[in-house]
Amino acid sequence: MAAVAQCVRGALRPRLPLLSVALRTSPRLLCAATQQKNTGQNLEEDQNQSQNEQKVEPSSAEKLLAEEKAKLEEQLKEVTDKYKRALADAENIRQRSQKLVEEAKLYGIQSFCKDLLEVADILEKATESVPKEEIKDDNPHLKSLYEGLVMTEVQIQKVFKKHGLLRLNPVGAKFDPYEHEALFHAPVEGQEPGTIALVSKIGYKLHGRTLRPALVGVVKDA
Repeated sequence: MAAVAQCVRGALRPRLPLLSVALRTSPRLLCAATQQKNTGQNLEEDQNQSQNEQKVEPSSAEKLLAEEKAKLEEQLKEVTDKYKRALADAENIRQRSQKLVEEAKLYGIQSFCKDLLEVADILEKATESVPKEEIKDDNPHLKSLYEGLVMTEVQIQKVFKKHGLLRLNPVGAKFDPYEHEALFHAPVEGQEPGTIALVSKIGYKLHGRTLRPALVGVVKDA
């Protein structure tokens, strides 16, 4: 047994310096490992922080972009509304201008027609003043003159009608203050009050607008 123990001690003796060296160097190794671990933790924390910052920064940028987008959309809406209003105003102006042009074409001859009405009135009075019993074949000059006046009156009425000028001879019609001018009111038997019993002067309308009201006598209650 003693021999066996001696052999074991002999085998272990050469390895003791190695164990002692390992023990002496192990604190340094432990320190280096600890530092590496701490460095790895710090790097991981830095990476997590940078990732968080990267996550925060895009959200702020998105918020700014959203605000800028909202401002641009609001500006676009305002510009669109102004554009639509400008178009509507331009269309209204165009329609009013077109209406004025059309009215100028229709009623530009208004003053000229008023002057011609006096001529028509004279022709009418001239034909009415000729005694019908005097219009005979044995009086050819008077007959020719009368027929010429009648033909002229008919022709001038055709010209008036062609240009939208129509006569107003409202005997028996209801009195209309926009078309008639009452000279007097008198009771007339057998006629309804408010109707026109007598036309003293023929009226005229130009394209539906009263150019000269008819001078009339109106029936009133007895």
